[in-house]
Amino acid sequence: MDFRLTPDQIALRDAVRDYLSAEHGPGVLRRLDAGDARDPAIRDGLVAMGLTGILIPADRGGLGLGLIEAALVAIELGRANVSEPIADTALIAAALVDPARQEAIAAGTLNVALAHPVNPWIADLDRADMVIGGEPPANPIALDSVDPLRRLFAAGNTHETDGLLDRAALVTAAQLIGGAERMLALAIDYAGQRVQFGQPIGKFQAIKHHLATVATKIEFARPVVLRAADALQHGDGRAPLHVSHAKVAATDAAILAAEVAIQVHGAMGYTYEVDLHFWMKRAWALAGAWGDRAFHAHRIERAVLDGGAAIGPTFTFAKE
Repeated sequence: MDFRLTPDQIALRDAVRDYLSAEHGPGVLRRLDAGDARDPAIRDGLVAMGLTGILIPADRGGLGLGLIEAALVAIELGRANVSEPIADTALIAAALVDPARQEAIAAGTLNVALAHPVNPWIADLDRADMVIGGEPPANPIALDSVDPLRRLFAAGNTHETDGLLDRAALVTAAQLIGGAERMLALAIDYAGQRVQFGQPIGKFQAIKHHLATVATKIEFARPVVLRAADALQHGDGRAPLHVSHAKVAATDAAILAAEVAIQVHGAMGYTYEVDLHFWMKRAWALAGAWGDRAFHAHRIERAVLDGGAAIGPTFTFAKE
């Protein structure tokens, strides 16, 4: 497969990145953390960019793009640590709802919450207009999350919904890639500022090696995520295998990025004053969302051992 992005894909990615860099920085995260973690103005801005219609056909008010583009947007949402449930509604639910509801999603007037047996919670249930995958409890019970910007509620009765788990795991993996990229950037920046023995610690070979290992882990995970998006987009029979591969690879990259970033920051990395903690907590939360590492590793194991799936570099990125 050719994973080079097209000029249009690059323009989309850069436009989303530039907007979020300007409008959703660490100061916004701290303001949200001090409140109820949501701000309608943030959602309005994302709607105005057209992101709520990215997967919806143009004749229903959307952009008519595909899952590769959705994954690129999800990466940028993870990089900026966006907590608005745009990913759940626009990047996952949009392809699963009745077409009659898609126009409302594109317009930003319909919020969809997602339920599945793999998760004991439903995100942003109290502000959802509908739920896919389950029946919400009559009196939603708010839950605590390791990530203070995630608003979770106890799930009621949940059931399997075709396509939901794989789409949600893919989007979650993409957000983990973006978060890993941001944690690596924060670590590199801090390594250039923190001085030990009269020079920035970034000059030390051991620090460079740790940061390079994280960068390599991210770069190896990124094409796996895009491969999974392509597989789902084209109905590849091995799509679930590729999605699980993506979730494992992205989780490993994000957790390693968090570990190395906090090592680079030293004791300061544990404090509220350093922005790193927002992305670390998001990585920990998303690592367990839509199937944790053990869940997806088991799916890979079953596909390889029970199904006789062809593995290795010759097959991983091959088209069926």
